[in-house]
Amino acid sequence: MKKKLVILAGPTGVGKTELSIKLAHRIGGEIISADSMQVYKHMDIGSAKIKAEEMDGITHYLIDCLSPFDDFSVQIFQKMAKEAMETIYAKGKIPILAGGTGFYIQSVLYDIDFTKNEDNFAIRNELEQLAETNGARYLHEMLKEIDQKAAQEIHENNVKRVIRAIEYYRLTGQKISSHNEEQRQKESPYDASFFVLTDDRANLYKRIDLRVDKMLEEGLVDEVKKLKEMGCSKTMVSMQGLGYKEILAYLEGECDLEQAVYLIKRDTRHFAKRQLTWFRREKDVIWVDKSKFGYNDEEILQFMTDKIL
Repeated sequence: MKKKLVILAGPTGVGKTELSIKLAHRIGGEIISADSMQVYKHMDIGSAKIKAEEMDGITHYLIDCLSPFDDFSVQIFQKMAKEAMETIYAKGKIPILAGGTGFYIQSVLYDIDFTKNEDNFAIRNELEQLAETNGARYLHEMLKEIDQKAAQEIHENNVKRVIRAIEYYRLTGQKISSHNEEQRQKESPYDASFFVLTDDRANLYKRIDLRVDKMLEEGLVDEVKKLKEMGCSKTMVSMQGLGYKEILAYLEGECDLEQAVYLIKRDTRHFAKRQLTWFRREKDVIWVDKSKFGYNDEEILQFMTDKIL
């Protein structure tokens, strides 16, 4: 028999964190964060990391595990998530994978095998050097020439994923967009319930703007200042996160604070849109539109529980 796995995905700012805790209480679950930023220590405000007192007694995994100086990739995430799942299953509980990083979720749901295409450091170093010398846009244009679809899906500022896509093409001769499509057709080894929480777009964008304002009130600028003092720079994976790179640019005199805040809000809205596009391509997704439930958490939870148990 396949083991149960619950996924609660959705765009940034939609309210996954709060709902995932209520769901965990309801079904006897524990939560694994599928987020590319909450894994880092010292990066609490900009990542909207859950506070210990908000966990409400529910054990969370993959939060505060790594130093900002550590690399974090889909392969590392998959390994850590699978280890957490085994711990949760051993307790007789159900793992809830909660977050908005679609490729991370996909890597676990379909148990993607990354060993076939080991990293080629010579290619990667060459591409990193090109990005350093000529900028992110130059590299993104390279990707456009070999894989138009991947270039549409990956934002030019996500240099790491752009490099990975070009690297994959050079190693295999295959487009990474075609590879990802093939992986989506695989059958999951789990008895999975894949929920995508969504909301009316205007409401979601308003929530995103308010969330950015709250981050600034809570001390986002000071948080990035401390990271900078620790030696964190814009070349690091951890500092590529939304909110961090813009405030770092402000601290380095590249823009004023008003411009940095404008960019965070705009790019977060764009990011939410791309997340929804990604989840629309997934098969067997159960869409949970908050507005259709009248924003009633109890009704949403009942709907989800009926699908899971």
